[in-house]
Amino acid sequence: MILQIVSGLSGSGKTIALQVLEDLDYYCIDNLPLELLSELVEKSLKDRLYIDKIAVGIDARTAGNNFANFSDVLEKIKKADIDCHVLFLQAQTSVLLKRFSETRRKHPLTNEQTSLEEAINRERLVLRMIQDEADQQFDTSNSNVHQLRDKIKDIITLNNQPLMALQFLSFGFKHGLPDNMDIMFDMRCLPNPHWEPELRALTGKDDAVANFLNQHDSCEQMYQDIKHYVEKWLPCFEDNNRNYLTIAIGCTGGQHRSVYMVEKLTDYFKQHREFVIARHKELL
Repeated sequence: MILQIVSGLSGSGKTIALQVLEDLDYYCIDNLPLELLSELVEKSLKDRLYIDKIAVGIDARTAGNNFANFSDVLEKIKKADIDCHVLFLQAQTSVLLKRFSETRRKHPLTNEQTSLEEAINRERLVLRMIQDEADQQFDTSNSNVHQLRDKIKDIITLNNQPLMALQFLSFGFKHGLPDNMDIMFDMRCLPNPHWEPELRALTGKDDAVANFLNQHDSCEQMYQDIKHYVEKWLPCFEDNNRNYLTIAIGCTGGQHRSVYMVEKLTDYFKQHREFVIARHKELL
């Protein structure tokens, strides 16, 4: 049995995530109280229900939900030989305020004494125990509905691979660190194509940018060092029963150097293993 737990802040896209999972043939249950989660799993196993993929939404909507023992519940489920994953969705407070304003929905934790912003901050604290146990976290602040659907599909695909998936992710430091990274490398010490007028509007996917960076020995040395590091330690991560490993490559804006390095590393590792993915955070 595969159990996918979906949690996160109200307005961050949990409903969309469950809709995607339903399209992927998961039996979906939304707003399940935590105390019923173990009971659901036990009954499914005991009664041999013909459900091999279950997705459960757990969040702050259920009054009195106490997530302090979430890690204990999760450990018990995994000991029952359940392939269990936890996805946590979040977004910036300013984005959530805008979304609630546009949809005119009521936040589950608001009342006469609690403003919307106070409710969002309280919800972050309430759900911290679940967030700490999440296999994958995704900030939906800069994603539209279609991008969120694609991202959820990618995450679920990685979860279900028989071998560990390797993801290289480019990003820009000025836009903030990505949430779902395991290892990070900084490219800001390399020559910056941004200062070349003819390259400024291009990206690391363009041949002109790649040719510019290939002329510098430091870029090749950085590539070789990262490649050797990943090759050396990848087996250790695989031996630890990981489903995926995300290696984040950052530069200032996430447009040139990090994109170039992600493309180069992805091309190399695709020649030697399955399930290698390139994603560019700032090029969405």
